[in-house]
Amino acid sequence: MKRIGVTGHRSIPREVLGHVKDGLRAVLGGHEGPLEAFSSLAEGADQLFADIALECGADLTVVIPSGDYEDAFEDAEALARYRRLKRQATQEVRMDFARSTDEAYYAAGTYIADSCDRLVAVWDGLPARGHGGTGEIVAYARALGKPVTVIWREGVTRD
Repeated sequence: MKRIGVTGHRSIPREVLGHVKDGLRAVLGGHEGPLEAFSSLAEGADQLFADIALECGADLTVVIPSGDYEDAFEDAEALARYRRLKRQATQEVRMDFARSTDEAYYAAGTYIADSCDRLVAVWDGLPARGHGGTGEIVAYARALGKPVTVIWREGVTRD
C-alpha cells in the first residue's frame, strides 16, 4: 500500500486554491493500487488533502495532535469539516498531548512524515512561522530522505 502524508498552510489564498486542488488531485489520483492518506485535518491544506484523498478512494488515517484539538478550530465550518472527515477515517492516531501546543503539532507532523512514503507540502517555500509549521516538517521529511512534492504557485504568498 502506498502511503502519502500532507503538511501545509491553514490559509490558502484564493489565487492559488485551484492550483492546489489540481495538484492534490494529480498526486492522489495518479497512482496504481491501494492508498493510505495521512492528515491532521487542520483547516486549509490538511482538509483539502483529506477530502480529495477520500474522493480518490484512499483510506484516511487521521493524526490528532492533542486531546483538546477541536478547541483550536476558530471557524465553525472548519470544525464541521474536521468532524465529518474524522468520521470517514479508517484509522485514528492520537498524539499523547493534552493541549494543542506547537510541540503537539510538531509531533503530529513528524509522525506523518515518519509514516508516509511521500509527503505532499502545500507550502509557499518560506520558513515555518512556529515550531511544527510546514517549513519545519518539510525539512524534517527531507532529512529522512523522503520524497516531498511541493504544491504552490510561484509568486503567491500566504496571508
